[in-house]
Amino acid sequence: MRSPVSERSLIIESSDDEDTHAAAAAAAAAAAAAAATIEKRHVHDEEEQGAGSDSDSSSSSSSCATPRRGPCSPSSPYTQQWPQSYRQSIDILSSVQSPNLSFLGTPTLSRLSNSFLAVTDSFRSKTPEIVSNFVKPLLSPATSDEQQQHEDTRKSSQYLLPSRKPSLQQIPEDQKPLVAGHEVSPYRNCSYTHGVMNGINVLCGVGILSTPYAIKQGGWIGLGILSLFALLAWYTGMLLRHCLDSKEGLETYPDIGHAAFGSTGRIVISIILYVELYACCIEYLILESDNLSKLFPTAHLTIGSLTLNSHVFFAILTTIIVMPTTWLHDLSCLSYISAGGVIASILVVICLSWVGIVDDVGFENKGTLLNLPGIPIALGLYGYCYSGHGVFPNIYSSLKNRNQFPSILFTCIGLSTVLYAGAAVMGYKMFGEATESQFTLNLPDNSVVSKVAVWTTVANPITKYALTIIPLAMSLEELLPSNQQKYSNIIMLRSALVVSTLLIALSVPFFGLVMALVGSLFAMLVTYILPCACYLAILRTKVGWHQIAACSFIIIVGFCCACVGTYSSLSGIIQNYT
Repeated sequence: MRSPVSERSLIIESSDDEDTHAAAAAAAAAAAAAAATIEKRHVHDEEEQGAGSDSDSSSSSSSCATPRRGPCSPSSPYTQQWPQSYRQSIDILSSVQSPNLSFLGTPTLSRLSNSFLAVTDSFRSKTPEIVSNFVKPLLSPATSDEQQQHEDTRKSSQYLLPSRKPSLQQIPEDQKPLVAGHEVSPYRNCSYTHGVMNGINVLCGVGILSTPYAIKQGGWIGLGILSLFALLAWYTGMLLRHCLDSKEGLETYPDIGHAAFGSTGRIVISIILYVELYACCIEYLILESDNLSKLFPTAHLTIGSLTLNSHVFFAILTTIIVMPTTWLHDLSCLSYISAGGVIASILVVICLSWVGIVDDVGFENKGTLLNLPGIPIALGLYGYCYSGHGVFPNIYSSLKNRNQFPSILFTCIGLSTVLYAGAAVMGYKMFGEATESQFTLNLPDNSVVSKVAVWTTVANPITKYALTIIPLAMSLEELLPSNQQKYSNIIMLRSALVVSTLLIALSVPFFGLVMALVGSLFAMLVTYILPCACYLAILRTKVGWHQIAACSFIIIVGFCCACVGTYSSLSGIIQNYT
């Protein structure tokens, strides 16, 4: 095999001028023919792609995921730095996907599908041919060796661990990292409906359980705070969109941080996002412990002279249940099931209203307009409700029609706010000053509807735990040496993460205070402060004075809420130990 450089050197060394000119002419003709062939191939691929899009739209509205610039596209310099797995792992967490038939299957069998509506079509989803276009030679036809090399590159781009470690391809099949089971298509189209469902699935989580407690802490004025946070969250979500559109290759929140503040900004924002997800896993374990203890208050476990009460016992039991789910190669089944979080949130609110209306609990409590000492805790609880900005860039870059993003974002936040406010008003009117940090703990024990609400609350975090911890696990797996990226090491790392969340959950078993701390410290940063800071840093030469004023106002509000909320949450946690 001779490279183009060696061919040129042979032409230059030729002593026969006529032969030289003939060889040059032949080379030029070959190059022109190759260019024509490539042009035809691109046209043909575009026609097939358009036909495929039409066919998909007729059978299922679309499959939703990554944008035109795939996560493994070499044209994006931002995907070459840690964490390279952010795009794929957050897609697994946020997108509604259909189940896959392979439990611990090979990478070629595991496909990601983010379609919420078309379940059957997603079983037939295949990686589009556009993947191969990223690795095809542009100037000369490839020989058999080159084709094999490009094929290896294409296969490596299907793994979630970064392809910058070529030695990973040489690891035996049974020892490859677990993340190799997620094959991500670099060309996906997400419809309006899919975008809305994915957004609501991210926003409507366990935060809805604490909205009545937030009114108890801050008074009825908290509904105004909730509405203000919703409006600001929509605005900062739009700022993230402008940041993504400002430069080629931006697809995720860490990419935005990189464009705004360099590698340091990327690393800092990534750490904040991952710690927020880690804290959510701690919340899940506390939630499970509290609600299962309500269902089985007398449960305990005695081991020799050691007796574990119901809270500790159920926290450990939940950890034992969720740990094997973090070892799975293919998490698409869990992702599909966890999409029921939207339905679960609606069902829990319906159960709450049923208990108040049908079970005659009533709505007699009036409450107070303003409870100033509890406002800082309320700020953190309301802030936690809108902590989905780490996922919004993924949803935006997955849309088939990106002009629909403002409407999608408004719909997601609007519907979520209606659910939050509805649960807050009904819960506080029903239970008043006796409202617990989770309103499910206030529901009557002898009611069937109450048991439905509690069991629904218990089931949802079990399906979401693995999806929430996996992004952090994958980012740490990137840092492992190539020869340590083995199945056994991955299992140990993920198991250690799960056990660490259990230890913290047992050490700080205060659901409301921990949620307020997460909402004050991390949600204020991710949702309000950082989008404005990144927007001003990236587009500083193009923004007007009114945009600077608006961003400055949001940064100041977010910073003040973060300071007072974090201080009050930590003070409350410390007081529970003294």
